[in-house]
Amino acid sequence: MRGVVGALPARRPGHVAILDMEASVEHLSRGTVASVDALLVATEPYYRSLETTARLVPLALELGLARVWVVANKVRSARDEALLRDYCASRGFEVVGVVPFDEAVTAADGLGRALVDHAPEAVAVAVLDRLADTLAERLAPPRG
Repeated sequence: MRGVVGALPARRPGHVAILDMEASVEHLSRGTVASVDALLVATEPYYRSLETTARLVPLALELGLARVWVVANKVRSARDEALLRDYCASRGFEVVGVVPFDEAVTAADGLGRALVDHAPEAVAVAVLDRLADTLAERLAPPRG
């Protein structure tokens, strides 16, 4: 994976590469993310997922990544969201987005299609669109 990341074109305004990597400390310990602008750690409202987040975020910060944010995923209720937010807040992790559980994601996956092609009106598509806007704002180079 480090070879793939290293082979990406030089950073240019308007060009974005997003890599979806397995939830594992392996990518961090092998230096795969050494040249990324930001790391999003997706977590779910389950103990194992939260514990993985509790290991990944501090490790990424120790490795010198300045922008490490959490995205809550598969959130089914206000209780799930509160649990995730409280867990992250108690550890100083910023939650940058909350993606609700959406059956359209499962349906698209079952068909081998991208969610945006299968169900462009899906709630998850709208939320991810807003998340992309948020990230673009946060990662834009300073003007002036």
